[in-house]
Amino acid sequence: MSQKAIAGWLKGLILGISVCGLIVYALVVPTFGSLIAGKTPGFAPFYLQWLIFISLTALPIIPAMVFAWKISAGIGRDRAFTVENAKYFKYIAVLALIDSMYFFIGNVVLLLCGMNHPGIAILSLIVVFAGIAIAIAAAALSYMFKKAAALQDQSDWTI
Repeated sequence: MSQKAIAGWLKGLILGISVCGLIVYALVVPTFGSLIAGKTPGFAPFYLQWLIFISLTALPIIPAMVFAWKISAGIGRDRAFTVENAKYFKYIAVLALIDSMYFFIGNVVLLLCGMNHPGIAILSLIVVFAGIAIAIAAAALSYMFKKAAALQDQSDWTI
């Protein structure tokens, strides 16, 4: 498979993830939230706080998708192993970690304020774990890309 084909598949994947994220944040979260608020009257007054809290988790995802697009564009130009791509992976790792920490701390704060159910707080740890896994994977890729960029630079100077 050529670099252009791989870049095309990656860009398609990024677009698919972006569309799915847009659908989740625009349609599913408000609908599911109003359904939960209707079935659990004790938590109905906190619907707006939860909607704002969950909506803010999308903010770090947007620049991460932009960085992922830039990485795939670099792969398409046969510039995969560059310090710039390593930097983009590092940014993605930091954004995923920030988003995971925000989601975890927000769940704990809402639980302590009586606006969260303990079962939801426990289940949210799965999302936090997934975010931390993405952060670790992106950090590892950043390190590997940085090393590969140094080796490629050294190889380019070899006759």
